[in-house]
Amino acid sequence: MSHTLGQLAAKVQGVVKGDSDLLIKKLGTLKGATECELSFLANPKYQNQLASSSAGAVLVKTEALAQLVENAIVVSNPYLAFAQLSHLFVPPIQCWSGVHPSAVISPKATIADGVVVGPNVVIDDDANIAEGCAIGAGCVIGRGAKIGKGTRLYPNVTFYHDVVVGEACIFHSSSVIGADGFGFAPKEGGWEKIDQLGSVVIGDNVEVGASTTIDRGAIENTLIGHGVKIDNQVQIAHNVVIGDNTAIAASTAIAGSTKIGSFCTVSGGVCIAGHLTLADNVHITGMSMISNSITEAGSYSSGMGMEPTAKWRRTVARVRRIDDMAKQFLQLKQQVNKFLEKVDNK
Repeated sequence: MSHTLGQLAAKVQGVVKGDSDLLIKKLGTLKGATECELSFLANPKYQNQLASSSAGAVLVKTEALAQLVENAIVVSNPYLAFAQLSHLFVPPIQCWSGVHPSAVISPKATIADGVVVGPNVVIDDDANIAEGCAIGAGCVIGRGAKIGKGTRLYPNVTFYHDVVVGEACIFHSSSVIGADGFGFAPKEGGWEKIDQLGSVVIGDNVEVGASTTIDRGAIENTLIGHGVKIDNQVQIAHNVVIGDNTAIAASTAIAGSTKIGSFCTVSGGVCIAGHLTLADNVHITGMSMISNSITEAGSYSSGMGMEPTAKWRRTVARVRRIDDMAKQFLQLKQQVNKFLEKVDNK
């Protein structure tokens, strides 16, 4: 997986400053990289680490920064270049090829030539897996599920029946796609389950993190657009629609039938109530509670930021008194108005 600095620069349309023949074997951080590793500077607050870095070369944005190190690649977006080059240094992911003998595959399933199927995989009737896919150990592919070209499932992923997944997707371990949505009708003495008759349809180039769950629709499908990126331990309820290229960070929960636009970002720990609509290019900051639809692009926040505990307790105490304070203010305002009326009458 070694590459010369010149080869790497060509991959990202960058310009080499220094030794184009320098052999790069790995990627690393500014602080921890060695002389055979390439690092990057994307955040200006780490610029002071350039002088002390042992990295063989660094991705930088300007010629001036390149002068601070012996070898560099000057590129307009160092972080994007680092991401692009990371694909060249990925180690082999599995040690087998073809279909492992322990896999259980229905004779009614369709598996393209060259698909990698790991140990103890179960593939049910009428499942269809396209060429270039890799199904990790212990995965379960339900009846009628369809998986597009080049999609990879890491170990222990579960696709329920009739799930449809596009091309070049990645599903990390223990993600569950197509489980029943939380649908129950109240009745005397308990609840009546509502069978979930829809499915989940996922576009191309989607990545789903470990232990994330995407529920099937109650009647219509849950829809995940092209290029969506979903972090670990995210809950997406039934009939949610997520637009193209939206990114959702860990521990977010999205309630049923909510529609999120394209190119949105949702930070970690966010809760989004059901039956809402979020416009395109909406950005939600961490730990926010979204209880109303958002119709205009922009950044939105809720909750209270961290502060010392003693101050936080005083703030909470004041918040609890806001209703009483509002009533007192209204009473005072009424008294002032009456006084002004008397003055005017005189």
